[in-house]
Amino acid sequence: MLVVALTGGIGVGKSTAARLLAARGAAVIDADEVARAVVEPGTPALARIVEDTCRAHGVRYRCEPTLRSALAANWRWLRGMGSPVAA
Repeated sequence: MLVVALTGGIGVGKSTAARLLAARGAAVIDADEVARAVVEPGTPALARIVEDTCRAHGVRYRCEPTLRSALAANWRWLRGMGSPVAA
C-alpha cells in the first residue's frame, strides 16, 4: 500500500490535492478534522486538557486564555496525551 502525506503552508493546495486523490479512489485522512473531533465538547481529551490546565493554573472556570497559552508553551505534555486519549 502506498501512503502519501500532503504537507505545506497555508494556501499551497493541500486540500485541492486531497480532493483530487479522493476523486480517484484514495482514502484521505484530514489531520485537522481528526484534531478537531478529538477535542469536541464532551470528549475525554477536552476534559483532560481543561482539568489539567485549569488545575495547574489555579483556575477552575473561564480558563480559556490560560488554556491557550499553556498548550502553546507545553507541546511535550500535549503529545503525551496521544496514547491515553486514543485508548
